[in-house]
Amino acid sequence: MQAWHVHENGEPSEVMRLEEAEPPTPGDGQVLLKVRAANINFPDALLCRGQYQVRPPLPFTPGVEICGETEDGRRVIANPALPHGGFAEYAVADSAALLPAPDALDDAEAAALHIGYQTGWFGLHRRAALQAGETLLVHAAAGGVGSAAVQLGKAAGATVIGVVGGSGKVAVAKDLGCDVVIDRRSEDVVAAVKDATGGRGADVIYDPVGGEAYAQSTKVVAFEGRIVVVGFASGSIPSPGLNHALVKNYSILGLHWGLYNTKDPKLVRHCHERLTELAARGAIKPLVSERVPLGGAADAVQKVADGRTTGRVAVVLEGAA
Repeated sequence: MQAWHVHENGEPSEVMRLEEAEPPTPGDGQVLLKVRAANINFPDALLCRGQYQVRPPLPFTPGVEICGETEDGRRVIANPALPHGGFAEYAVADSAALLPAPDALDDAEAAALHIGYQTGWFGLHRRAALQAGETLLVHAAAGGVGSAAVQLGKAAGATVIGVVGGSGKVAVAKDLGCDVVIDRRSEDVVAAVKDATGGRGADVIYDPVGGEAYAQSTKVVAFEGRIVVVGFASGSIPSPGLNHALVKNYSILGLHWGLYNTKDPKLVRHCHERLTELAARGAIKPLVSERVPLGGAADAVQKVADGRTTGRVAVVLEGAA
């Protein structure tokens, strides 16, 4: 089979090599999957750089989210077990964690449903308890993680404000369903949010960016609002002023979705059932902005790493839907 291997850490376009390899052998409790499509996530770039919290032994195949096919022909969603990741013709995954791919989504869309949408659902519902009628602010609203939160927020009956970087992403955020879109490159985010909310601020803020985005969030969070911290795509991890949270009566909520796989896996399946229902009625649909063949995976991972994409980029293998 063909598989992308990382032999040394560095930028994805420089260290990922497409090579011939033997299909991986499943271990105890694992299953071999034929990869139909692999969604590219920012952690794939961090894996290449050696900066992710998980550091598989070299060489390894990145790709943490796939739509695959079992030996009996079932389409499933899985997180491959590293070092045998999804940017290959075959991958291995824990059999107990396989989830059925929704019929309403094609392979690329199904591959993009898992991590970003599960993170959004747990962040908005399990952690922040978002209610219909509340205002949700989403940073990086046109990105892979942000676009999922926008759709889930609208499905929950919230008014959604999206913050994006650049005029090209404004239209994407509007098409996703944002009620208000703010271009942080040409607008004052704090002033624009206060104007859009009549000075009240946002009830829930979804932040996969960190850095300046988090600082802005603390200035526009409403009374008894909730800031959900899901990542630091900016590369800057903020140091929150807890005295400020005390004075303004807001909550800072952390979310590490992967912990639910070990702490409470039943919740992951429950979430997938909810996501499948939303997909079936068209309330959510992963924004796959680009589909590339296996040979284009390294350049595509680099584009995601550089922040030059909207929605999701999926590696689609030959013959996949």
